[in-house]
Amino acid sequence: MRLQSSVFSFLFAGLVTATGFDCAHINLDGIKYDLSPLGGVHSLYHIEETEDYVVNTTYVLNICNILKGAAIRGNLKCGTSKNICGFEYRDAVDGSDSETKAFPIAGLDHLGHGAKDPEITRLKQLDPDREGLRVRLGGGQYLDDKKTKKDAGAVIEFQCDPTRSGLEGISTEEDTAEEQLRAKEDGDESGDKSRSLRFQSFGPADNESYVLKLDWKTRYACDDYLSSKKGGSSNHWGFFTWFIVILFLCISAYLIFGSWLNYNRYGARGWDLLPHGDTIRDVPYILQDWFRRVVNTLQGTGSRGGYSAV
Repeated sequence: MRLQSSVFSFLFAGLVTATGFDCAHINLDGIKYDLSPLGGVHSLYHIEETEDYVVNTTYVLNICNILKGAAIRGNLKCGTSKNICGFEYRDAVDGSDSETKAFPIAGLDHLGHGAKDPEITRLKQLDPDREGLRVRLGGGQYLDDKKTKKDAGAVIEFQCDPTRSGLEGISTEEDTAEEQLRAKEDGDESGDKSRSLRFQSFGPADNESYVLKLDWKTRYACDDYLSSKKGGSSNHWGFFTWFIVILFLCISAYLIFGSWLNYNRYGARGWDLLPHGDTIRDVPYILQDWFRRVVNTLQGTGSRGGYSAV
């Protein structure tokens, strides 16, 4: 049974990559982006207070892979094949009532049905002064207050910030409760303002589907990040490495072919096998003589008027 579960998990992961959002290979308008460093399971939260209820919602996401076990929190299950899930805890102010629910926001349905239908847009197409990517993902469902099922999705704006990796201040499963309490005391419902991943809103859109909106500041969303990284020393070292490899292969081919020719034509052995073996043996002496001449040239003839002592 464990083997079957592992196989199914592997197939789910491969299916998501094949049919959904490939965070490591994004190419728009000839510009390449790699958001894979932002992969992994991350969580953020939002607290909303009304006269009757306090609603605490934790959002768990993995933009590069399915959530697997992270889609299960206690008795709440969202769907292990999802990429983004929400876990809502609604408590009455007077303590008389408490409700909990989990809802998928983006990803494949169970057994691989459905699709995330990713839509990726450069922010410069929407605003020339902004740089980054807007990623829209679907495949979720939300049960509204009228118990009506609505489609759900997410819109994540990856905003270019060269000073941020994108992982600053992101909550882990262990510190979420502590951060929630601190945020509530500070009056900051979306958490520490220094965090790179921030909650914006969750609610019905124009088409009546529910949309989770997130902002994610990171250097990996900058248009020139990959090109500047490749345009540095890596390209020069790459050319130099290839030059050395090709030169080594040419010299090796010359020596091997010359040795084979000397063996078959002249029956040569040992050093005589090598082409121009005498010259190769004399190389150390040639270099020594050349080095001596260079030293003598640099030192000059001193005060002897150009004559050397006999």
